[in-house]
Amino acid sequence: MTENPMRELRIGKVVINISVGTSGEPLDNAMTIVKQLTGQQPCQRMAKQTIRSFNLRKKEPMACLVTLRGAAADEFLRKALQAMGRTLNSKSFDRHGNFAFGIKEHIDIPGTRYDPRLGITGMDVMVTVERPGYGITRKKRRQAKVGSSHRVTPEDSMRYMAEAYGVEVGVNQ
Repeated sequence: MTENPMRELRIGKVVINISVGTSGEPLDNAMTIVKQLTGQQPCQRMAKQTIRSFNLRKKEPMACLVTLRGAAADEFLRKALQAMGRTLNSKSFDRHGNFAFGIKEHIDIPGTRYDPRLGITGMDVMVTVERPGYGITRKKRRQAKVGSSHRVTPEDSMRYMAEAYGVEVGVNQ
């Protein structure tokens, strides 16, 4: 903990994405899995362009995602990190201190049971790490930029994840 409460890091949001590449039953199953894991209704994402070799048409639903904030984000992140063995690759962190990782099978997450009707699917988890005051970039009126001394660096984010979540950040894992 630092003396200044505005310098403390926190999890801004956690985004869970499952891309199945086709619409229909696989997408419905993925949406059911996300709803069971998070308790929130996921939204569908559409294809941006037509790719004939993948049998994919423009504006066809092909993925689903849900955004978690606050206590729900913290709870899901703890479970997801446990599924990863509490290790992250240092290359997973971007220059703003955010990070992402993938889970190969959703049944690796603690508390999840296998359902033969839904099958097994993987997912991407993206995490935004921020400091208090980052809301100034999202305001409608009097919007401003976050100063360079207040921005989160990858090293800050790695240190925070190690202290708050017990995550081991490795160089090449």
